[in-house]
Amino acid sequence: MAAFDLIISGGTVATAADTFKADIGIRGGRVAAIADALDGADRIIDATGKLVLPGGVEAHCHIAQESGMGIMAADDYESGSISAVFGGNTTIVPFAAQHKGQSLREVVEIYHDRAGPKSVIDYAFHLIISDPTEQVLGQELPALIKDGYTSFKVFLTYPLLKLADEDLLNVLSVARENGAITMVHAENDDIIRWLSDKLMDAGHTAPKYHAVSHARIAESEATNRAIQLARLVDTPLLIVHVSTDEAASTIRRAQDAGLRVFGETCPQYLFLTIDDIDKDGMEGAKFCCSPPPRDEADQEAMWRALANGTFQVFHSDHAPYRFDETGKLHAGPNAPFKKLANGVPGIELRMPLLFSEGVGKGRISLNDFVALTSTNAAKIYGMHPRKGTIAIGSDADIAIWDPDREVNVSYDLLHDNVGYTPYEGMQLKGWPETVISAGRVAVSDGELHVEPGSGTFLERTPGYDFIRPAGTLAPETDPATNFGAKIV
Repeated sequence: MAAFDLIISGGTVATAADTFKADIGIRGGRVAAIADALDGADRIIDATGKLVLPGGVEAHCHIAQESGMGIMAADDYESGSISAVFGGNTTIVPFAAQHKGQSLREVVEIYHDRAGPKSVIDYAFHLIISDPTEQVLGQELPALIKDGYTSFKVFLTYPLLKLADEDLLNVLSVARENGAITMVHAENDDIIRWLSDKLMDAGHTAPKYHAVSHARIAESEATNRAIQLARLVDTPLLIVHVSTDEAASTIRRAQDAGLRVFGETCPQYLFLTIDDIDKDGMEGAKFCCSPPPRDEADQEAMWRALANGTFQVFHSDHAPYRFDETGKLHAGPNAPFKKLANGVPGIELRMPLLFSEGVGKGRISLNDFVALTSTNAAKIYGMHPRKGTIAIGSDADIAIWDPDREVNVSYDLLHDNVGYTPYEGMQLKGWPETVISAGRVAVSDGELHVEPGSGTFLERTPGYDFIRPAGTLAPETDPATNFGAKIV
């Protein structure tokens, strides 16, 4: 009997902390040995000249989810997870979205039914809280946190999803009491609605006015407000899909003050701009997301925030809507910007984009790349060290990258169900060629080797105590709060 099920030999292993040459031995779906040289396996993969990295943890994606407009995402858990694994990801954490009137237990059951029979890789759920009733806050949410659903998202915009400040305080209090972490979509809904109405009244309905209505100040104001509410309650907070220099600077100031505030940005804020939304006809609708892409100065600010530790995670915010009447154009072929489905696809290209333009061009280190795309998410969301690293005892979730492979991005290469990619024509260098999920070779030679339904649901533990934003210290009790706990 062989000592290992699989050996990855001759590669350069990189984690968030170290880079070294080693063989990796896998047995029973886990990493069993890391050594200079190993032998005795049923299968050996020669990784000479390749990078051996932890599989990506994609913890911000929308799969088989109805939007606030009631539009179903184009990707179910089969196409979404297949697209994810071809992009080097081995874990996904999409959203289980509560809509008004639904119990959270009902929501969780619905999403298990959608994911369980279809996902080809391991998965978990963030909850979306849009109806924080007494039943939800007092019973359902605390119980679900104990059951392993340790993160949830709230919105400060979108009429059917947004929470008032008092409701957000109540949700943050439940998070604090139960060790969960809250993610916030931080945009000021009143600003967006006021600007949208003014633009529509003036006859400005083209897709480009979506970006005008989502003014930078709407994001920076809501970011600051969410941080201050979390400061009052004394609980960690993660601001998702940050797009502007001002919002990133607000997060950094909070971190420098000792608050546990985490930040995330996405490919659309590094590689797209407002000029993409201002394309002829309705083509710009393909690039409409919230917040919208900004300008080159904000792009550079996002790169700085990735490099200096302001942002801990880099996710796709994959929101897959087809460019037809089922998705982007559900309100008609010439719908005004207010009625366009918001979101762009990107789950498969998230890691290749950041590798090529970040690591390849010297903006971030290889170890930073691993932290931003895998390790930090596993830590923040309570999956580390099972996920997000290569260590003895960890799940054998590994992506073998060819750092020299050059790829011309085309939708024909991708595996989602959206029908287009906003990154069409980009030239990338570096690509995940073999992906191993829980010891199984999931992708090799451009082919999928695992079945729908073979992924495992992950129960998680409170995880944010593993990681603190760069430059922060554990503060004493904040005198602005009425609570007596020291953040440690």
